[in-house]
Amino acid sequence: MQKNPSVGCLVMAAGNARRFGDNKLAALVEGKTLIERALDAVPKELFTRVVVVTQYTEVESLAVERGLTVLWNKHPDWGISHTIRLGTTELQKDCGAICYMVSDQPLLKRESIAGAVDLYRRHPDCIVGLSHGGKRGNPCIFPREFFPELLELREDHGGNTVIRRHEDRLLLYEVGKQELTDVDTREALTDLVASQSAGKAKEV
Repeated sequence: MQKNPSVGCLVMAAGNARRFGDNKLAALVEGKTLIERALDAVPKELFTRVVVVTQYTEVESLAVERGLTVLWNKHPDWGISHTIRLGTTELQKDCGAICYMVSDQPLLKRESIAGAVDLYRRHPDCIVGLSHGGKRGNPCIFPREFFPELLELREDHGGNTVIRRHEDRLLLYEVGKQELTDVDTREALTDLVASQSAGKAKEV
């Protein structure tokens, strides 16, 4: 078991988003792009380093402005596993665990990621994933011992493949349902925004 492991964050922002139709990270929600909202959700102060893997110059510029490390993915068609390999290879140099974060959950909150990091630090031999109603979502935090398995992933196989082998090591951190909702299509984004607006109207 690691004591007070250093934790890095990998923001995965290199997908082709074929189902969306174009670069979905540039889509707007309440005046901010999806990638801006993703980077805003990262509690930088809790991580040793934050690495952003991308194929988009706009994402690179935003990440550099925020003082984050950028890795260029020249082969996004190789699937999410290539993004995971690039980020893991870099972060394993000085991090004992990595928080793997996708960029298409526009309602994800900084506080939720911070809560997951806190839970991981109290249980550093476990994988920690955000969840709602016991159903796991992203982000997920993996200790160093799982890096070799993550580096062996290929094509569009991601962290789920590793977690399924080690369900007994998984801890869940409960958050709101909408925070875990990702948007693979324009329709999904429209529905999520409408649902959020309806929720705010009820609160008023």
